[in-house]
Amino acid sequence: MTPHNQASTKEYTSDQLLKRILPGSVIGVLGGGQLGRMMALAGRAMGYRFVTLDPTPDAPCGQAADEQIVAAYDDQDAARKLAELSDVITYEFENVDADVAAMLMKESYVPQGSQLLFTTQHRLREKRAIEAAGVAVAPYAPVRSLEDLEQAVHRLGLPSVLKTATGGYDGKGQRVLRDRADLADAYAALSGEGIELVLEQFIRFDKEISVIAARSPSGEIVTYPPAENIHIENILHVSIAPARISREIVDHAQQMAVKIAEALQVVGLIAVEMFVTSSGELYVNELAPRPHNSGHYTMEACRTSQFEQHIRAICNLPLTSTALLTPVVMVNVLGEHVAPLMDWIAAGGEAELEQQAGITAKVHLYGKAEAKLKRKMGHVNLLTNDVEKALEWIDQSPIWRR
Repeated sequence: MTPHNQASTKEYTSDQLLKRILPGSVIGVLGGGQLGRMMALAGRAMGYRFVTLDPTPDAPCGQAADEQIVAAYDDQDAARKLAELSDVITYEFENVDADVAAMLMKESYVPQGSQLLFTTQHRLREKRAIEAAGVAVAPYAPVRSLEDLEQAVHRLGLPSVLKTATGGYDGKGQRVLRDRADLADAYAALSGEGIELVLEQFIRFDKEISVIAARSPSGEIVTYPPAENIHIENILHVSIAPARISREIVDHAQQMAVKIAEALQVVGLIAVEMFVTSSGELYVNELAPRPHNSGHYTMEACRTSQFEQHIRAICNLPLTSTALLTPVVMVNVLGEHVAPLMDWIAAGGEAELEQQAGITAKVHLYGKAEAKLKRKMGHVNLLTNDVEKALEWIDQSPIWRR
């Protein structure tokens, strides 16, 4: 068993890291969700073949891959089969079993390695790594007891955000503390045997943005234009590119992403989520070492999509242009949006939107079997010369009406 307090590592030789995995090779994907699906669709267009491992039969990535291994993520025999079938392995989510990651590092080629996973799977390790890269994060404190929480709140003030150090996404595993009376209930709700917590000072921000950076094993790095992100109930609702921020903030945000990618020796993509304050300060909120929801806008709006760029990076092909070709608004399609979206498509809504507003809608659905409430089922990229008009259309559309 791999100790939980250290990363499973293997040093690849420089020849291994610098070799190019050419089209025709097989890419193994650990995880069968929508990110793997869009990765496979981009990679198949380049000539690669795909095999994915996921416990859900007919998973979204499995539908686009040449083969799906249906097994649990911690099934070492299944992971070994993935290794045998693949020339290179990548992952589409970060909560990869540590023992499986260690085995794959030994028996296959995983250029992303396991150190980055080890770092980003734990919020405290992640924050320390970001600080070590010379990049600012919100003031924080580890919390291992209610007494720790009380002392941290005294030091950092209220409001603050209490989060689990591991797991949690789309707002899960966290509580906003606005009054000292909230502390005991929040601690009881999030703590448990072996669960570490972290308290973060609440940053009063004007905007949330994200920058996606790609880095190859040879050290080449490119960054995408920052996306401006708007969340509803802690789930990403829309991403806007270009973000409505100054050129100075754009440059600073991209420089921060490059620093992090270099310091963490990223291979593939890393999404860097940031807060922008009213005074123009930037604080990193979270990292994701993979394609990211806020990068879906790149699929039609950039010269190279985030998914193609990820394939290029892990295969050590030259990275290509990230230039934005058109302003775009990406809007997520959750379970409750699927039926009205289908009605809109059936009624000719795409053609009407283009004719009347000059907005071209590109619909992407993920092939999930069941449209559950708040479940991400797809997204729509709205290509437009008028971002405000696209945002107004989303707000007025019966698809996303709240």
